[in-house]
Amino acid sequence: MSLNYIKNFYEGCLRPPTVIGQFHTLFFGSVRMFFLGVLGFAVYGNEALHFSCDPDRRELNLYCYNQFRPITPQVFWALQLVTVLVPGAVFHLYAACKNIDQEEILERPLYTVFYIISVLLRIILEVIAFWLQSHLFGFQVHPLFMCDASALEKAFNVTKCMVPEHFEKTIFLSAMYTFTVITILLCIAEIFEILCRRLGYLNNQ
Repeated sequence: MSLNYIKNFYEGCLRPPTVIGQFHTLFFGSVRMFFLGVLGFAVYGNEALHFSCDPDRRELNLYCYNQFRPITPQVFWALQLVTVLVPGAVFHLYAACKNIDQEEILERPLYTVFYIISVLLRIILEVIAFWLQSHLFGFQVHPLFMCDASALEKAFNVTKCMVPEHFEKTIFLSAMYTFTVITILLCIAEIFEILCRRLGYLNNQ
């Protein structure tokens, strides 16, 4: 019985009841994760090692890098992906436990409402992630970072730090913003598809 729940949950996550939802899963699961996992590591993997300040001292470099990156971009985007998956996963877990077929979701009003709520939560989480990303990383990576290292040693005061491969990081940052916007638009389009199909069911009755 438990294996049947797992099978239903797996199929529900891979094949949502809407066409746009299925495309979103494909886009979310392949393109976005591949981009983050492969290219993200290539661009940000050794950033801390190549981040250097004047004077070039290990403790100063680490202190200023932590100031420059309160959280590393890879960790932030990985948390974003996992968090955005939660509403849909919870809904499909509920559907699996209740033995609800994907076709039934759009036929029964209660299930339709629950599914729309899960999509709306996805939109809200993506908007919050977009806002956090803009505050943490901005929209452009500058080649120089002015670090206030007076707390480390008074002689340092404000020191200049070189940010490696800043242009590549700006391009990657723009791509992650674009992915977030596309995901939000897909979620909005999915809600419209649900409403249109729901109206179709009502008209056929």
